[in-house]
Amino acid sequence: MAKTKIEEPTLTHNGTTYKVTELSEEAQKQLINVKVAEGEIRRLQMQLAIAQTAHSAYEQALVAALPL
Repeated sequence: MAKTKIEEPTLTHNGTTYKVTELSEEAQKQLINVKVAEGEIRRLQMQLAIAQTAHSAYEQALVAALPL
């Protein structure tokens, strides 16, 4: 069985790559915060897409309900 090389997590910023395990504790905490914020942004974008779809459907229903 071939050995699978597990790559160490890295962070690239302004063209410089850092090993996450070599970052300070504060930098690692901030990286976690960035990832959490990115997840929340994705969640909110999905909610917005749902709301926009509902808005469009309601608008179509309104137009269909208007008197001719």
